[in-house]
Amino acid sequence: MRTFNIHEAKTHLSSLIERAAKGEGFIIAKAGKPLVKVTALEAPAPGEVRRTGFLAGEIRVPADFDSMGRDEIEALFGGEA
Repeated sequence: MRTFNIHEAKTHLSSLIERAAKGEGFIIAKAGKPLVKVTALEAPAPGEVRRTGFLAGEIRVPADFDSMGRDEIEALFGGEA
């Protein structure tokens, strides 16, 4: 993995990002000291992963969920329980 100083990375940022996106990561250093590692994200393609509802049928919410602990909460915040 190649190392680039900050000035060089700023000068060639567009081409470095393109290379990183293709799998060729790099390191940015300041005064010879490595600071950050730049690599491509391994994110799924759009539409490949369905996030909303991914736990459908796995979790059960009690019918009294909205009132659970009401007395304790009111007592903590000065309400009259």
